[in-house]
Amino acid sequence: MTYQCPLCHQPLQRLDKQWRCENNHQFDNAKEGYVNLLPVQHKRSKQPGDSAEMMLSRRTFLEGGHYQPLRDRVVSLLDEHLDAEAQALLDIGCGEGYYTSAIEQGLNARRQVQVYGLDVAKVAIRNAAKRYGSNSEGSVEFCVASSHRLPFADNSLDAIVRIYAPCKAPELHRVLKSAGLVLTVAPGPRHLYQLKGLIYNEVQLHSDVEERLEGFERVSTESLRYEMSLNGKQAFDLLQMTPFAWRATEAVMQDLSQRETFACETDFVISLFRRLDN
Repeated sequence: MTYQCPLCHQPLQRLDKQWRCENNHQFDNAKEGYVNLLPVQHKRSKQPGDSAEMMLSRRTFLEGGHYQPLRDRVVSLLDEHLDAEAQALLDIGCGEGYYTSAIEQGLNARRQVQVYGLDVAKVAIRNAAKRYGSNSEGSVEFCVASSHRLPFADNSLDAIVRIYAPCKAPELHRVLKSAGLVLTVAPGPRHLYQLKGLIYNEVQLHSDVEERLEGFERVSTESLRYEMSLNGKQAFDLLQMTPFAWRATEAVMQDLSQRETFACETDFVISLFRRLDN
């Protein structure tokens, strides 16, 4: 399997340090090993995606193991339900590759699945490729691309992982093979409740309405909840990697970073869907 040109939708072929389609659209392969498949006309801003500061906080927090139970459960579910003959899996909104790398290692203990990581943020993909990409010790293929215009051919993927990442059901349906899987992770009602309590006068619970994907049947849905005990630096990194950071005042951030301990709930909703044929 190969990438698809984001401009004309023809297959891309790797030629030395470039990817090129039959219409001669060219995309350079970066020295870190990733390819940028986000044409300027598809960008919504000059630097789409999370900032470098948010990326650093997320990488530091995740490498501290605070979300490892989620990572392990995602890998376990995929390993349980993914066919032994599966060939390709995509992680949408992969960030710096924390989940992507674990998925690749976990699934390929008894399969040969090519894992792809996609994110709209170039800084995230650069870091992911340096650490986990095909130029390093890992074998994940990373690309900068829009989740609304996936650079993959119709019916080419066996599974897609979507952890908080936006993507419309028709696009997921298009690129998946028959009976292909989508695993989603979304915030449960009390996810990061204590963190939100520092920012909002009235904390609104996340919706508990089950997500529906048109063209897919639900295989399973489960909740994963546990309490984290964080120090000030860890709590600050957690805040920085969430959308709540945009609403937090300097006073809140300073107070949080100086705390000795901060207890905070996690509440994840993990759902598995299977593609239905039209």
